Amino acid sequence: MAYDHGLLKIHAVDVPVISIGNLTTGGTGKTPVVATVVHLLRELGHRPGIVSRGYRSDDSGENDEKRVLKLLCPGVPHEQNPDRVAACRTLIQHHDVTAIVLDDAFQHRRIHRNVNLALIDATNPFGYGYHLPRGLLRESIGGLGRADLVLITRTDQVPASVVRDICDIIRMHCPRQEQKIFRICFRPTSLLDSTGQLHDLTTIHNQPVFVMTAIGNPSAFHDTCENLGARIVGTAFFPDHHHFTAADLQSIHQQAQSAGTHTILITTKDLVKLPPQSLGFLAVQVETVFEATADRSILQEKIAARLP
Repeated sequence: MAYDHGLLKIHAVDVPVISIGNLTTGGTGKTPVVATVVHLLRELGHRPGIVSRGYRSDDSGENDEKRVLKLLCPGVPHEQNPDRVAACRTLIQHHDVTAIVLDDAFQHRRIHRNVNLALIDATNPFGYGYHLPRGLLRESIGGLGRADLVLITRTDQVPASVVRDICDIIRMHCPRQEQKIFRICFRPTSLLDSTGQLHDLTTIHNQPVFVMTAIGNPSAFHDTCENLGARIVGTAFFPDHHHFTAADLQSIHQQAQSAGTHTILITTKDLVKLPPQSLGFLAVQVETVFEATADRSILQEKIAARLP
């Protein structure tokens, strides 16, 4: 309300800003979408940079999301700082960026943005309908009215009728004519081990695997592994952004072996936190896929139209 009524100042920086965020806590797929938007900006001729808060960074000053984005967006500067206005100015001054992508900033009203993207996870769209701590909502669904564009993620993991219901709710709160709702999913492409070697997805088909992850929506990852045809014989889910200890990894290996497998499926966000040469772990690599092929170009055009 303070920002809505001008009681708190919104700060602009010298380059256009694209914000990517969500209404709920937990994983909606922001990291691969950030990478997609960075690539769209590069195709438009921009030199993008990334700004994030750096939540749960380790002693190196980096968190799992920054390490993943290094893999997905090589050469793109990424500044982590709770003061995102300062982080943006650092990128502009030291890296000569021409556009900035804000990661997880839908509620970070302090900085002006040219494009406000809101992500909705189709597997749990509105955080059980309650605010924290009873549910997962950071703010009311009406907050979607601030969004310029809405992306529904993981649409392949729910029935089409569920996606239609989500669209109806979004349109109820975002009735603006220019509003466009995009539907995307995250398609597995390969398996990556801790040495950097890629493996074909068929290597786990009908094979026993153990699933371990520390992300916001572990059940969605479980479903992804199951859809790959793997036989899941055990799971271990840690809190989002958890830093794995040696004891954690030893326990996981023991649990996996007791369940009859040496293969442990994880996400890329988990892999980047493991020590080098961590044997037995395979990260499921994914790419962002638009349900309607033309929507990638349409999204790019809508972003371009809002940039000076």
